[in-house]
This record gives sequence, C-alpha cells and structure tokens, in this order.
Amino acid sequence: MFLAKITGNLTATQKVDSMVGQTLFIVEPLRVDEQSQDSLKSTGRTFIAVDTVGAGEGEVVLIVQGSSARFTDETKMLPIDCAIIGIIDTVQIGTKSIYRSN
Repeated sequence: MFLAKITGNLTATQKVDSMVGQTLFIVEPLRVDEQSQDSLKSTGRTFIAVDTVGAGEGEVVLIVQGSSARFTDETKMLPIDCAIIGIIDTVQIGTKSIYRSN
C-alpha cells in the first residue's frame, strides 16, 4: 500500500465491458520528505487507478497495486493492477501531523 494524490481523471469511451462505469484517476505516489519528515512529496511517477471509494481530484488516497488491487468485492472481476481503497484524513509521524485533509 502507498499514499498518492489524485491529479486528474481519464475518460475511455472504448473499453472492455467489465470496465464500463468504473471511475479512473491519474494518481501520483507520495512519500514522506526524507530530509525534514514534515511533509509529503511526490515521487515523480504516475499511475492509473480505479476508484472504489468515491474519491475526488486533489485528495490524498490509499492505493494498492498488483493482485491486491483485485481483492475487493468491487474489483475482483476487473482487469486492473491499481486501485484506490481509502481516502486519507491525516498522516502523523511520531507526534507531528504532516498531512491533514481540508
């Protein structure tokens, strides 16, 4: 599992039947700033993820990849390898809160 920020969405008018109705987001994985440990920063990569929780653009979310992406009731029959499984409210390192949703 890892954290990611939703940076955009996609529309695909032609796709396999099992993907009809699925929301697809562009997500950018995040990591704790290794220098200061007081913020989250981008890893510089992007993925396409299927939303299973009703997330929206700009939110920080919890992502799973690989076969784990197909372990939910909503995704077990989908041809995917990246899924959003949670919306993050806060991230805390020790006693310091480094992220809080709006």
